[in-house]
Amino acid sequence: MAVLRKFARPMLASVFITGGLSTVRDPGRVAPAAEPVATPVASRVPRLPDDPEQLVRLNGAVHIGAGLLLATGIAPRVAALALAGSLVPTTLAGHAWWKEKDPERRRQQRTHFVKNVSLIGGLLITAADTHGKPSMAYRARGAATTGRKQAAKARRETTHTVRDAADAVRALPDRARQTVTG
Repeated sequence: MAVLRKFARPMLASVFITGGLSTVRDPGRVAPAAEPVATPVASRVPRLPDDPEQLVRLNGAVHIGAGLLLATGIAPRVAALALAGSLVPTTLAGHAWWKEKDPERRRQQRTHFVKNVSLIGGLLITAADTHGKPSMAYRARGAATTGRKQAAKARRETTHTVRDAADAVRALPDRARQTVTG
């Protein structure tokens, strides 16, 4: 499985790196198509630029950065989530096949839309890939269970120790008991 990851991640990342480089170099090429989605997103997310061209360039930079992280295996789960999240507005803006009137153009846009949805699915699988190790949630549940068991064991041992001490004090002769308790 490690060999598969070693080759599959760069292959998956390649489309984002090349597309991101193209977009960063020439954002004006895709900015008009991105404007219907970019403007509402920018108005709802603080600190994002209002200019569609800047948003497109920023999205391209995310694709390059996260694509490189994914390709090199550095924080691949986070990188895959970043790419999936940034691909949603890209897909809605760039491949709105439902708006196309020309049947051929509509078919092309639908193909690209479905391709991007498939990429999002692959990225989500990549984001969930734990390299065969248990997930953080599984490990947290295991740690909590272990903690509960250890606490219960400590409580039982403490109870037994206190009972044994009380029995030992009761077993002392009256005079010795008064000295100990008193």
